[in-house]
Amino acid sequence: MERIKNIPIKLTLFAFILSLYTLIAFHKPLLDLVLECVERDLNGWIIVGSIALLTLVVNFMVYYLLLYLCRLVGKIVIALTLIANATALYFVNTYEVLLTRDMMGNLFNTNVSEASGFLSFTPIIYVVLLGILPCIYLFKRKVEYGSLKRLFANVGVSIVAIAIIGVANMGNILWIDHNAPRVGSLFMPWSYIANTVRHFHHQAMINREEIPLPDAEIIDEEPKVCVLVIGESARRANFSLYGYERDTNPLLRGDSVKIYNAVASATSTTMAVKAILDHKPTGNKLYEILPNYLERNGVEVIWRSTNWGEPPLHVANRSNLAALRERYPDADARYDGILLEGLKEEIESATADKLLVVLHTSTSHGPTYNKKYPEAFERYVPVCTTVEMSKADHKELINAYDNTILYTDYLLHSIIEILGSVERNSAMIYISDHGESLGEGNIYMHGMVSASMAPREQLDIPFIVWQNGDNREVKELEEVGHYHVFHSVMDYLDIRSDIYDEEKSIFN
Repeated sequence: MERIKNIPIKLTLFAFILSLYTLIAFHKPLLDLVLECVERDLNGWIIVGSIALLTLVVNFMVYYLLLYLCRLVGKIVIALTLIANATALYFVNTYEVLLTRDMMGNLFNTNVSEASGFLSFTPIIYVVLLGILPCIYLFKRKVEYGSLKRLFANVGVSIVAIAIIGVANMGNILWIDHNAPRVGSLFMPWSYIANTVRHFHHQAMINREEIPLPDAEIIDEEPKVCVLVIGESARRANFSLYGYERDTNPLLRGDSVKIYNAVASATSTTMAVKAILDHKPTGNKLYEILPNYLERNGVEVIWRSTNWGEPPLHVANRSNLAALRERYPDADARYDGILLEGLKEEIESATADKLLVVLHTSTSHGPTYNKKYPEAFERYVPVCTTVEMSKADHKELINAYDNTILYTDYLLHSIIEILGSVERNSAMIYISDHGESLGEGNIYMHGMVSASMAPREQLDIPFIVWQNGDNREVKELEEVGHYHVFHSVMDYLDIRSDIYDEEKSIFN
């Protein structure tokens, strides 16, 4: 072994070995996905072979250039991608995720406590065996870099090979166009590198100065408070209010709530929360979101959150988990109940006639559902305690998730009790950011490449309304969505402007 280590290996062979290893070790999910999307005929096998060859050639060319031009730095860069590939492969295999822009956004918007929920022994095995051990070979092996002429020859051959692969698949343009987002999301390491760049570019675009909406008018002085509760990963199918066989909503059942069938517009927290707070689909444009808009127009706004991924907020009374923990040191900061600490007193001390309270929860966020609720709410047992959901007992996984819905029921009932005790007419609107997959079709959690490709479990969400005081008549609507929230809140708080859309309000 020592003798082999000291014999220089030609850079061409070294880059080929690294590229072949990258193909074999990290691209089984990619090839499996391609096989699912093609017919098992000659053309289908051409597509599969072309993608495998393209992966091999592109990585060979990049590895060759990095090693020839950067030497030690090139080895460091390749080592980092091998470790990142191993980590990414763990998440792809365990949670059936795709490494899209939105998924990278979820990663960068995940806080430390949520990230720790994914830790187990298995990802360490992935990183050590597939990442660190190849890195040892990478740094130990001496390389004969060869001449500049050889560099141009190898890069030229690679470019020609890529061109031939492209020409051979000219007849598959429609297939490529349709499947490129999903296929490209598993092309390592370029999938997560490119989509990380896309994520931060997207963030830069949405974090630019907001486009102001038309000035609004408060049309009466009647004191009102509307509490908007943004749920996390709560799927409609597991709410007994919607017919689920388990009684996961025993408290809300007695609270005279109105329910609507709602469909999420996105399956990632960042995009979904933006949609909930937007007045219409705005794409990459950044208009004033609901709390910013209402506060600018004379509504008092309270924002409390144990979650993340919100658009830029410009409200004075804003508290994240750290701020809530500091304000209420005796409260249990592990659970969303901390959002309700001192809330009644804060509502009663509001001086404006119109008050909006936004509570952004994290109650049903996986994979550690069993850690999202206090022990008193562990009604359905035994519960799943592993973060490797694909290896979990399905009944135990459902039990843990259903307990989070039971805790959500308690939280919403507690908000209703608070509102029922204050000297204002009041309403509560609850809507989830998106749903959750719990193993249906071997898919877990959320964050599909696009809403059009997402399973119903990630799209069908609850929309629950409660009122007290001068109960407004509500419409009978077959289906609502995220964009109903903005206009329903405006309507309830008696606020009007040119962008108000009566058809998007749930109130008559």
